[in-house]
Amino acid sequence: MCMNLMLEQIEPKMKAFIKDATAQYERGNKAAGRRARRTSLELETLLKQFRKRSMAFSKRL
Repeated sequence: MCMNLMLEQIEPKMKAFIKDATAQYERGNKAAGRRARRTSLELETLLKQFRKRSMAFSKRL
């Protein structure tokens, strides 16, 4: 997976996470909290992959 595609996947998930986490914090929305936690797990995987690709990319420069 190329870095550009990874960024395209990370961005909407990050926006969704912020939206849901804010809804939980500001309004006490429990369902939003569950969504935020699920999204954080998905982001964790994508960000680890991004870090690995980024390190490999920087070694080529």
